[in-house]
Amino acid sequence: MSDAFLKVENLVRRYPGPKRGEVLTVFEQVNFGIRKGEFVCMIGHSGCGKSTILNILAGLDEASEGAVIMDNKEVAGPSLDRGVIFQNHSLLPWKSALKNVMFAVQARWRDWNTEKVLAHSARYLDLVGLQGAEGRKPAQLSGGMRQRVGIARAFAIQPKLLLMDEPFGALDALTRGIIQEELIRIWNKTGQTAFMITHDVDEAILLADRVLLMTNGPNAVVAESVVIDIPRPRDRTQIIRQPAYYAIRNHLVEFLVKRSKTFRDQPPTQYDPEHPPVVRPGLDAGALAEAAAIARTASRH
Repeated sequence: MSDAFLKVENLVRRYPGPKRGEVLTVFEQVNFGIRKGEFVCMIGHSGCGKSTILNILAGLDEASEGAVIMDNKEVAGPSLDRGVIFQNHSLLPWKSALKNVMFAVQARWRDWNTEKVLAHSARYLDLVGLQGAEGRKPAQLSGGMRQRVGIARAFAIQPKLLLMDEPFGALDALTRGIIQEELIRIWNKTGQTAFMITHDVDEAILLADRVLLMTNGPNAVVAESVVIDIPRPRDRTQIIRQPAYYAIRNHLVEFLVKRSKTFRDQPPTQYDPEHPPVVRPGLDAGALAEAAAIARTASRH
């Protein structure tokens, strides 16, 4: 992807194996790009190295081979140009919600006075719907509210790249849906470049422009880049009515259930690890009619 804002080139991560002299390759020849303003999700089974890839992008881990280039500079170590939202909210327990955000904003813009830091931080807490909870400490907040503070903090530093490692995985379904909507709303306003790890197929379809499919580890690779060409804005209660929704969903599920297990050992002859194929799950006339019928049925419930 020549116009990519972020380029991941031939990334490999190896660890010492349990036996002396043995080497375990978690993933190899991982190549992909992300355009500026694009939202990309990565899906794969546990053990394929998704979180390790995200940590390398964040500068929190190092690859055994390969490089990560962002905005024409190689990533080397952590930077406030890359904001991270972890599954664990990682808030400072002795600081209030507002002061957790202010702490990050002050680190980002050291020349700002307290009044400017306060106003900027409060605006992002408002964006995630935490008006009135600014003074509460993390122990006084629900799990969903703590994740909202983490989202506000990450967006408030206005990073060039937002990285998310299953940020809603520990939340109940209702809370997760509400915070997904908050994330979409803020992302639509900021045009942030985003990379997210998820196990949730429906979440990936709702949020992403593209979904990267990882094969099973060890020696995992990016098998496909699936385009989610469902129009935006997207609403989680309405997206199932889109004719392409079930074709995309079936393609992702079929990969996770079947092809992720066999791809590594029997890759298709046309597979090029340096250029993973871009896939647009299509709909023939019969599938289109079936999807429309399913959408109509779903809309009545």
